[in-house]
Amino acid sequence: MAFVAMITGASSGIGEATARRLAREPDTRLVLVARREAMLDELARELGGATVIALDLTDPESPARVLEVVLREHGELNLLVNNAGAAWRGRFDQTGWAGIDRHMKLNFQAPVRLTEALLPLLRRTAAISSADPGASIVNVASTAARVSRPSSGAYSASKFALAGWSDALYAEEREHGVHVGLVLPGFVKTEGFPAAELVARAATRWLVSTPEVVAEAIVQAGPGGRPERYVPRYYWLGAALRILAPALVRRVTRGGAMTTATNAGD
Repeated sequence: MAFVAMITGASSGIGEATARRLAREPDTRLVLVARREAMLDELARELGGATVIALDLTDPESPARVLEVVLREHGELNLLVNNAGAAWRGRFDQTGWAGIDRHMKLNFQAPVRLTEALLPLLRRTAAISSADPGASIVNVASTAARVSRPSSGAYSASKFALAGWSDALYAEEREHGVHVGLVLPGFVKTEGFPAAELVARAATRWLVSTPEVVAEAIVQAGPGGRPERYVPRYYWLGAALRILAPALVRRVTRGGAMTTATNAGD
């Protein structure tokens, strides 16, 4: 039986790396979703074929269109990777509600609506699958879903929401054989975040990871059945300190010196 995997934000960065990683698995059928059709077509050719769906996931009609294509082309879905997302820096007194709304539409509302449309298909696939888990969803959040910094509050708000929803969805879908995993990348060198300043300095180079490492974490949090993965792994310390020593974390992060990364292809 083929393994059908959908990756959003697949045109570059983490999404592209995830598609390449999954393409190495036997009998995998890929569904690549992003706005930039030419880049998706090129990636599909390089991988020996894939279903390409070029659209804007913030369009309310997009989930139904995605479902229609997947049903027509594959009839099942084993893995949904909600990876598409972006970050735009700005203080709240500068960006206001518009900044919050912009982030929530892409980073939270879009994956929720897509998951809502595809969940019956994921459940149906899980019911006939012999694998454990039978089907899986991976939501790509960010370490900013645990620790927020100045000028990144809107981004963090959207990722906090994604992480909280993922925890509840995991509990709700276990009985249906659908696993929900969460991946929380830190600084990742991508098209949207070259990380030149961080990589150039030995003191900060260790903070930066690669899309390929995140892709491996996505596989572990999806078909691998892991509940969540930080990338790099030691970033979990920041989340732990946020709970154990919040005053310390606020002092460390209040400078907001480092730029939040865009975490996905588009």
